[in-house]
Amino acid sequence: MCTGGCAKCLGITLIPLAILCVLANILLFFPAGKVAESNDHITREVFYLGGLAGSGVLMIFPALVFLGMKKNDCCGCCGNESCGKRFASFSSILFAAVGFVGAGYNFIISIVAINKGPKCFFGKDGQAPGIWDYPFSDGNYLGNQTLWNTCQTYTNGDFKVNTETTITWNLTLFSMLLIMGGIQAVLCAVQAINGLIGTICGDCKCCGCCGNDGPV
Repeated sequence: MCTGGCAKCLGITLIPLAILCVLANILLFFPAGKVAESNDHITREVFYLGGLAGSGVLMIFPALVFLGMKKNDCCGCCGNESCGKRFASFSSILFAAVGFVGAGYNFIISIVAINKGPKCFFGKDGQAPGIWDYPFSDGNYLGNQTLWNTCQTYTNGDFKVNTETTITWNLTLFSMLLIMGGIQAVLCAVQAINGLIGTICGDCKCCGCCGNDGPV
């Protein structure tokens, strides 16, 4: 099994996923695509940076390690032709664990955010003045879209139903983060297994500096 080649494929896949997670998290800072007048108008889970830190920045490190495994020098330890590859495989397990934790963090934050729903403006007992808070509980809005009318926006003294923006924006972006975080976690778990195989068995092919192109 070419563990280095497999790791490179996983790294190539993780990079665009990490970039998309960062972009999704940034967009969540702009409810309904608009600049918020106050941080109190932004869903609290956005500030936990699940996509930006967990599945974004933290995921870059394992992705780069996975990408570099294919070219890693296999001659590393005292002329032992397989030692360098085995050490690289072992290191990739540790970085895969870091990536798995980051993706898991994003996954959990996204689940909580989707379950709570967005923070939005709604009238207190149907009357002004309204408040910015969480009008939904325990994901009840997911199966009952009539509840979406609870979310409103305040414009020039008039209340306007805002179902196609605030809720849809929040639900779509956090759902994307949830899915991408899940994929990242699976890929990191695959690399952990791949790295374990590489640590025990070595890579399928040793690099030319060892003077041996056969199986390790």
